[in-house]
Amino acid sequence: MRLVEQGGLVRRSRGVYTAAEHEPTEHTDLAALATRAPAVVVCLLSALRFHDLTTQLPWAIWIMIDRKARRPTIDHPAIRVFRASGAALREGVDVHAIEGATVRVTCPAKTVADCFRYRNKVGTDVAIEALRDCWRQRKATMDEIHRYAKIDRVGSVMGPYIHALVSI
Repeated sequence: MRLVEQGGLVRRSRGVYTAAEHEPTEHTDLAALATRAPAVVVCLLSALRFHDLTTQLPWAIWIMIDRKARRPTIDHPAIRVFRASGAALREGVDVHAIEGATVRVTCPAKTVADCFRYRNKVGTDVAIEALRDCWRQRKATMDEIHRYAKIDRVGSVMGPYIHALVSI
């Protein structure tokens, strides 16, 4: 508390402090979230934004936790929670070091498959845009995308979109 009062540290949220001269980046909230809840996985729109695969700007950080896990009690940044279990939660998670914090983010191929799995939440248009951008930017191969589609059990849903994209 003394450093906060002296102006050396700034309190970003409960338990998260940064140096006063620290300039926040686009991913500062991801680092704050990972500091408070290290088991969460950044997914869907937030992962798309992290990988530059969307034009969407989510109002909250979209996270995935285990089906039986307790929802993190975080006041800032805002979060939107999705639940998964088994391979759908564990597979395709990359670890990134952001501003000194270890942040778990779904890889591009897994993120695209998740968008199709939760297409009623993100929108089919966003899922198709993510698939198209992931393919065009060469962030993932179709084999990788198909692998995660099988894990998320959306292979038959994604099939026509993948076929149309590859045949262009």
